[in-house]
Amino acid sequence: MTTLSPLRVDALSPLPHGFLGREGGVSTGIHAGLNVGLGSDDDRAAIAENRRRAMAAVAPGFDLVTVHQVHSPDVVTVAYAIADDARPHADALVTDRPGLLLGILTADCVPVLLADREAGVVGAAHAGWKGALSGVTDTSVKAMEALGADRSRIVAAIGPCIARASYEVDAAFARRFESDDPANERFFAAGRRADHFQFDIEAYVAHRLAAAGLSTVIALGQDTYAQEQRFFSFRRATHRGEPGYGRQIALIGLSF
Repeated sequence: MTTLSPLRVDALSPLPHGFLGREGGVSTGIHAGLNVGLGSDDDRAAIAENRRRAMAAVAPGFDLVTVHQVHSPDVVTVAYAIADDARPHADALVTDRPGLLLGILTADCVPVLLADREAGVVGAAHAGWKGALSGVTDTSVKAMEALGADRSRIVAAIGPCIARASYEVDAAFARRFESDDPANERFFAAGRRADHFQFDIEAYVAHRLAAAGLSTVIALGQDTYAQEQRFFSFRRATHRGEPGYGRQIALIGLSF
């Protein structure tokens, strides 16, 4: 069995955490690897085994908690384990309870892990462009504060996501961000086609976190689209006309 090697961030240590990719799983075909997406058409037993492996690599014995992600700014405060078939519709989770492993699934969108180690509060957010623009990271920070965190102490790590070089958008897309804040123009570079742009969603999410008052924001700079062997990518699957795609997971929790 392949040993999983989650990407970790020193600023979040020693908290159990990690960004997993597609390597080391049992899924096959277009989902080949460590696909953990309950919303995919992959074999259920393979997904369950992949989730078990991901948890074992980060926090053995913890209870995994995920949400039914809907590209919203909504956040759930987790006080106990939630069954997979009872997942609330939301795009972020926070907790102050040891033994719970918060998980966010992505396949190009931005996974964000957050922690105030002094307060004993952690969070995980899924920031697709809709959630990022509507403030999912802001609501996550506020929810952590409600549990006793201080935003000046919160550390945020941005995991593997689609990079600017791989993320072409049209002019109407860019206008959504520029109408929200004209300064957002700086996150769009000239595209390869007329009236198209390359969007740096990683930099945009980092900006939102810094603007929320976080002094430590780390971006890993890993492009999910360009690294087929390491990561799943919705956009890559779409460009190839594939009927489905896998999801990777980002995890964080508090030890007992």
